[in-house]
Amino acid sequence: MSGNASTAIYTASTWIIPVLLAVTLHEAAHGYAARRFGDNTAWMMGRVTLNPLKHVDPFGTIILPGLLLLARSPFLFGYAKPVPVNFGALRNPRRDMIFVALAGPGTNMALAIISAILLNLTPLAPQPASAWMTQNLVNSIIINVVLAVFNMLPIPPLDGGRVLTGLLPLSLAKPFAELERYGLLILLAIIFILPLLGQNLGLNLDFFGRFIAWVSDGIINVILRVTGLE
Repeated sequence: MSGNASTAIYTASTWIIPVLLAVTLHEAAHGYAARRFGDNTAWMMGRVTLNPLKHVDPFGTIILPGLLLLARSPFLFGYAKPVPVNFGALRNPRRDMIFVALAGPGTNMALAIISAILLNLTPLAPQPASAWMTQNLVNSIIINVVLAVFNMLPIPPLDGGRVLTGLLPLSLAKPFAELERYGLLILLAIIFILPLLGQNLGLNLDFFGRFIAWVSDGIINVILRVTGLE
């Protein structure tokens, strides 16, 4: 096996577990929160589970992070199959929608903090396990913070869009929620199309990537300081 192939396999092995945990627990948290607030849809469909096979989306969980990694993107993220939530079944739909939406990013932030705490223990493991565990935990911090920041953008159907829908007055919430049908197109445009257009024009139009990287770096630095790693 060539050195490049070995390096690629090793790198992939340090991202697979963090990505699977990040997206699986993110979606399971949505389903769990929805059940607590009165909607059993995800529970009945077997989506409130830690089994990653129930949540993995071939493109969002595997292909997209791999493409971003190969493209040396300044940020890395993925997503799983969205957990179905019947917001009308929630006891207080507008209020509870906010808590259900926050459950996913909140879980990712908790995973990032736990990973940082565990980093303090990796020197106790023998080599080369210590180096591999360290890289997994470092990647876990990165992917969980980026996933939380990305999902909190106020664009439907991202979690931040759902939070904003719940906070806006009803007269504004309804038309804003209708943007959800265009949400994926908006995201594709700002993630891929705008940067490609900028490259053809000789300009750096990757405002989205730089913003995500800037916010994520700030949060990661805080986590590292709080957990004694800086």
